[in-house]
Amino acid sequence: MADDNATLGAAVANEPRKVTLSHVNTPPAETWNYLRANDITLTVPALSRKGDVYFALPQLFGRIECGMGDKVTEWVTSQAADATYVEVPRNTVRTEPVVVDVDADAGQVADTGVMIREGAEATVVVVAHGSGSEAATSAALTRIVCEKRAKLHLFEVLALPDAETHLESVGIVADDDATIEVRQYLLGGATQAVGLTADLAGDRARIRLQTRYLGRGTGVLDINHVVRQRGENSRAHVDESGVLADAAHKSLRATIDLVHGAKGAKGDEAETVLVTGDDVVNKTMPVILCDEDDVQGNHGATIGSIGGEQLQYLRDRGLSEEEANDLFVRALFDDAVISSPTASARRAVLDRAAAVLGQEVALDLAEGLELECSDTREEA
Repeated sequence: MADDNATLGAAVANEPRKVTLSHVNTPPAETWNYLRANDITLTVPALSRKGDVYFALPQLFGRIECGMGDKVTEWVTSQAADATYVEVPRNTVRTEPVVVDVDADAGQVADTGVMIREGAEATVVVVAHGSGSEAATSAALTRIVCEKRAKLHLFEVLALPDAETHLESVGIVADDDATIEVRQYLLGGATQAVGLTADLAGDRARIRLQTRYLGRGTGVLDINHVVRQRGENSRAHVDESGVLADAAHKSLRATIDLVHGAKGAKGDEAETVLVTGDDVVNKTMPVILCDEDDVQGNHGATIGSIGGEQLQYLRDRGLSEEEANDLFVRALFDDAVISSPTASARRAVLDRAAAVLGQEVALDLAEGLELECSDTREEA
């Protein structure tokens, strides 16, 4: 009995410690108390790194507001084995993307800072992928500074197995005439918690944010997008769309903050949701904050399912309702694989497509781009 107790005690001691991150992904204006949709609470592992010495980012990055909030930032910086800093020299175009590759199966945590100097251009790719059935938790914290006239292309793809959890937090600061293009593809996981804050601090700074998502099974998708427009004549365009199936739960908080002094600023946000499951829970919470007279802000949401006439049209052509719904899911994966700027991102999308739609569909998608599937690991 004593040996059994000792074995049990050793097993418990070896289990990773858990911590709770409460009040995460909080919007700037908490106006949704009745729906209980102002935030999300996450339970994440906590590793002891006592005695470890690892590289930290320059202090400038510690002042950047990130979409998931300070608690997630603090957790990631305490858990990441190291931090990666990349600087793009002024007036140069970095042809090789900055790639953040997160192995979700291993519970990897990435902390990355990118400085794009004046007049420079760079592409940043964040890929979270996995293939196992373990309930692992991974995360990526990405902070980016865009100086005057800088151009940023940010591509993110979360292609996780249904049992895994991922935290994706981004913070971007843009100076005068900086241009930001963000494409997010959220393709699966037990919990996908995603937050992005863009601070358009400079005059004429602009951002275009496009998010495509898939929620299925009993998965949870929690998104918090914040664009703070501080500079005069700044521009923000936020476009979100996705498919929710089965009993998926999704919350989207989208805030455009037109700060005092941002004269001539314009911001718009729109979402389109296709619901294909009877037990889906969808919460869409768009907000426009305004503290300036000479500005324009618009937002809207369209939520629905395939219309009866559309469904009948497809049935007449031999498609069942399930197959018709799969067409929209396939279109999402098709867009993701076509848009992927790196081979690792394409592989992650194709692997997830095989898990969701079947290997035959994944092969078809790959053949459409003359790519090879996941059994070939060489760069395309």
